[in-house]
Amino acid sequence: MDEKLRKNAEEIVRTLTEKGYIAYFAGGCVRDMIMGIEPKDYDITTNAKPEEIKRLFKRTILVGAKFGVIVVVKDGINYEVATFRSEIGYKDGRHPDEVIFTDEKEDVKRRDFTINGLLFDSLKNRIIDYVGGKDDINNKIIRTIGNPFKRFNEDKLRMMRAVRLAMRFGFDIEENTFNAVKCKGFEISEISKERIRDELVKILTEGAAGRGIKLLDKAGMLKVILPEVADMKGVEQPKDFHPEGDVFTHTILMLDLMENPSVELAMGVLLHDVGKPKTFEVKDRIRFNEHTDVGIKLANDICKRLRFTTKEIEYILNLIKNHLKFKDVIKMKKSTLKRFLSMDKFEEHLELHRLDCLASHKNLANWEYCGKMMKEITIEEVKPERLINGDDLINAGFTPGPLFKEILNYIEDEQLEGRIKNENEAMNLVIQKFSEKKLN
Repeated sequence: MDEKLRKNAEEIVRTLTEKGYIAYFAGGCVRDMIMGIEPKDYDITTNAKPEEIKRLFKRTILVGAKFGVIVVVKDGINYEVATFRSEIGYKDGRHPDEVIFTDEKEDVKRRDFTINGLLFDSLKNRIIDYVGGKDDINNKIIRTIGNPFKRFNEDKLRMMRAVRLAMRFGFDIEENTFNAVKCKGFEISEISKERIRDELVKILTEGAAGRGIKLLDKAGMLKVILPEVADMKGVEQPKDFHPEGDVFTHTILMLDLMENPSVELAMGVLLHDVGKPKTFEVKDRIRFNEHTDVGIKLANDICKRLRFTTKEIEYILNLIKNHLKFKDVIKMKKSTLKRFLSMDKFEEHLELHRLDCLASHKNLANWEYCGKMMKEITIEEVKPERLINGDDLINAGFTPGPLFKEILNYIEDEQLEGRIKNENEAMNLVIQKFSEKKLN
């Protein structure tokens, strides 16, 4: 697939060139090629106008023709082909008010960062660098092309992108660029919540998430995007359990320990202790009573604010809700433990607990116990077929109502505990335990 991805892009360039146009690879794919990273996509820039691009290729999609962007579809893969352009005015802080078709030098100057401003001539196998992008890659620097204030005024989300690129590649943000971010960080609130969410998710899932969150904080954007997370700073914890430091430090350590997390796990890690600042108190020792319940409410508000889907929110909240239950697994009843182990995507609950331990006291006994029990207990034991159902209770003379749930849960507990094994034993237990309630 990777070979076909590049081959198709080279064929698009060749087609444009054979018709007398100039065409290059542009942007992130060139950056990644220089850094020895396999590009996930290839963007192409050319002096061909949108209507000319459309005429040359069989399958195209008009996604941004007025901005000079056409998608060429080849072997079912989409390639953005953009006309060299300059952009004038950004009243909405995202889209240019006017686009003027121009040459490659001017086209490069409108881009965000020097490392994204490189061109590659795939036919002559040469890099074209008008902005010092190669040097910045070699020196591990994130720097805007031209005046950083101007670049960030054009699109405020570029401030978060600077943080993400620095985090992703382990680069530093150049001083003038970072000073502009710090001056304008509060303006990130002008960006749509969906775009902020998408950039935040990338920060949390592309590696070194803890560094990314710390950079957002240093840049002044964390308190705007996630004030509840910023409030974790300076909130002390009991040293016996958390020798690493305050709640923010603990969370940062967990984030940096993650490896290829799902969106939900990453958000669960970020927000698992978000209720602690509001529940902090000192009595016999530092305590955070009910911090899970408070955290669930705060996390729900955060996730809705950032426009996560209902399904994502449900799962993120479930991770937060259950993260403290691991401390009790060794003394749980069999039925309770089996229900716990049978939770949807339990492996991610278990991973959050592992990260929680490694970023604090480092005691993995409960994590190891869960792993052991998951190997010993079969799927049939964890999620056995019900021995009886509502129809069986009706046939036994019970009237449908709230009592049904109580009975069925009780029977399931007994089944999970291994005290009953078949329908007859279940019904005998129902009659013995609930016959008086049936009469009432």
